[in-house]
Amino acid sequence: MNLAIRKAQVEDMPQVMNLVNELALFEKAPNEVITTDKELMEDGFGLNPLFKGLVAESNAGIVGFALYYYRYSTWKGKCLYLEDLYVQEAYRNFGIGKKLFDAIIETAKHDKCKRISWQVLDWNENAIRFYQKYQASFEKEWWNGSIDL
Repeated sequence: MNLAIRKAQVEDMPQVMNLVNELALFEKAPNEVITTDKELMEDGFGLNPLFKGLVAESNAGIVGFALYYYRYSTWKGKCLYLEDLYVQEAYRNFGIGKKLFDAIIETAKHDKCKRISWQVLDWNENAIRFYQKYQASFEKEWWNGSIDL
């Protein structure tokens, strides 16, 4: 399989949006996605980009993606937050997720980040095992808070 990991471009966002919807379906929350591909284009590639991304592209098109942004920790300093990493089901077990995550790690190192953080659902055992291969730690005592506006 020919595969390239590259920086996401504005014209990739419709395909990325399709993958976001697949991810939401996988996570049993298909009705939670309200973002549109047009918003992804504006928010990622407008005057003040809110995120960056990588895509995994094969002959079949974009089969995986990783979207991230930078945040700041008063305890650690500059951090990279991995919002989503997803590979289409038919393309799993080919090392694509590893290639995307390795590229995220290299991006964080290049940009002098002190930490990479993300969330994983407690029932997603495959993802948990994937991240454990990287010696990831999971902070179960912290609760995530949010307010929908």
